[in-house]
Amino acid sequence: MKAPALLIAPAVLLMPMPPASAAPRTHTVVIDKMKFGVTPTGLHAGDRIVWVNKDMFRHTATAKDGSFDIDLKPGATGITIVKPGAISVTCRYHPGMRAMLKVSK
Repeated sequence: MKAPALLIAPAVLLMPMPPASAAPRTHTVVIDKMKFGVTPTGLHAGDRIVWVNKDMFRHTATAKDGSFDIDLKPGATGITIVKPGAISVTCRYHPGMRAMLKVSK
């Protein structure tokens, strides 16, 4: 019989769909005047961070947990993909330069 199939089809259409996972986003942190710029909010695991060195000095974006270490000559750009957690970042050449990334799952 076709009647039961017609009753089931509309019920299937009303079932909630699982949420789509968010696509990774790209964020930028600019290093200028011996400081890391504003760190992005709303970071999620898998997002990319583009580090841009606008200083005339060489810098690094070095994660204290060892997850990344990007060497940036003046004018250089480097990219890292972040993992979940609080990631403390410093410059190996200038230890007073510090930033904190808060990355959710």
